[in-house]
Amino acid sequence: MSRWPFRRILLALVALWLVTSIYIVPADQQAVETRFGKVVGPRVMPGIHLSLPWPIDRVTRLKVQQLQRLVVGGDLSDGVLGRTQPLVSQFLTGDQNIIHMRVVVQYWVGVPADYLFQAQDVAKAVGAAVEAELARRISRRGVDAILTTEKAAIQEEVREAAQKRINEYRSGVLISTVNIEAVTPPPEAADAFRDVASARADAARIVNEAEGYAGDVIPKARGQAQQALEAAAAYKQRKINEALGDAARFTQVAAEYERASAVNGRRLYIETMEQILPRIKKLIVDKSGNLDLTIIRKGSEPRNPQ
Repeated sequence: MSRWPFRRILLALVALWLVTSIYIVPADQQAVETRFGKVVGPRVMPGIHLSLPWPIDRVTRLKVQQLQRLVVGGDLSDGVLGRTQPLVSQFLTGDQNIIHMRVVVQYWVGVPADYLFQAQDVAKAVGAAVEAELARRISRRGVDAILTTEKAAIQEEVREAAQKRINEYRSGVLISTVNIEAVTPPPEAADAFRDVASARADAARIVNEAEGYAGDVIPKARGQAQQALEAAAAYKQRKINEALGDAARFTQVAAEYERASAVNGRRLYIETMEQILPRIKKLIVDKSGNLDLTIIRKGSEPRNPQ
């Protein structure tokens, strides 16, 4: 009788030990299975799985879909408090200017086995890779480009280059985004940078106004030029038509004149004289040839105003 309880306890312990060989991986996780410290299941997908009982096999679960976040150039609280850490956020630009930069990096687990066993501090490895590639890209650009137009290009270049470096480290993570959260000049040069930014904004505004004025004036000038060309072409065509009409009429008159040149010549002479004679003074002399010169003298004397 004394051995029966002991056997029941032993059977219960054996059953409990066997139950440890069954494990569940939730839907948002993946697991890594090791046997005496050696990886035998580098990526166990969600579901119910069977392994050798503990401590022969060990199962480590990871939330692979959860984005992890770190900051290069400060701490997470710096963005909320609006402060900078000069010793960790300073970068040297290609034109020998110093700027303060804070970058937020988001990453997630890509290879669970590497994430667990290939790097002692994955976050520090990711931060070092991003910081190194960021410093490399900043040193190749001028401060104006970094502050204005090159942010998006720098973010993508740093993400790709840092991912390659992390793959060489076998850290087992995939970088989702690299976001430049803040770029500021040193406090000593902040006023000068603001003046430059204001001047650049004024220059852009003036250029936009000039382009708008040009966009308004040039179409009008082109329309006026086109209108002048069309008027000139119409005037040219009208004159050509008039000249052709005059030439046709002259040709017709010349043809009619050739048919009866004597009659037409006399008619043209008479018509011409009808136009000329009314405009001049005339003296008609009779056939005897006598001319009273007093008529001419009286006709030429001015009238008495009285």
